[in-house]
Amino acid sequence: MTISAAMVKELREKSGAGMMDCKKALIETNGDIEKAGEYLREKGLAAAAKKSGRIAAEGAVTSYIHMGGKIGVLLEVNCETDFVAKTEKFQDFTKNIAMQIAATKPEYIAKEEVPEEVITKEKEILKAQAINEGKNEKFVEKIVEGRVEKIYKDLCLLEQPYIKDTDKTIAQFLSTTVAEIGENIVLRRFVRFELGEGIEKKQEDFASEVMAEINKN
Repeated sequence: MTISAAMVKELREKSGAGMMDCKKALIETNGDIEKAGEYLREKGLAAAAKKSGRIAAEGAVTSYIHMGGKIGVLLEVNCETDFVAKTEKFQDFTKNIAMQIAATKPEYIAKEEVPEEVITKEKEILKAQAINEGKNEKFVEKIVEGRVEKIYKDLCLLEQPYIKDTDKTIAQFLSTTVAEIGENIVLRRFVRFELGEGIEKKQEDFASEVMAEINKN
């Protein structure tokens, strides 16, 4: 069965769950809105979205240093209570996000943080590329939009596939964790350091080293 955007929108408005979670629920229940709502409640995802408006002023600053000190990440993640901040579940979540940042080098947390001038410039470049590739002009805009989404996956942490489970994005990993913990969680800010960054020298792929280290565990 084809799941339409209208069906996803209806379920999202009824449940308060995220768009991708609603789409998955509809696929799992063959497009039945009521059953999809039950599916979301069973998974705890409907409640997760409603928690997103609550104030998260506690939390932790987590650090991750890659073996040998070649890459370092400092990450602030907020939650609602100090009690949750000290739980193993929350600490594991923050560590996994810090490792994600070390491995994938995002520049922003969310799409909304990307400066408009950056996207405008990229669209101009992508449009020129599509035309030079001989693409039909009627489809150039759609091609550009599709390629911009790929850029967002490179630039924005929440849009990236989760390195430990590439079937879900970091946004979905966050949503699931909120549902399991029962509190709002906010990825507030991060900084990533790479040894010798900005110094002209032999190129080394430290990000690949981080991925290799993660895959060992």
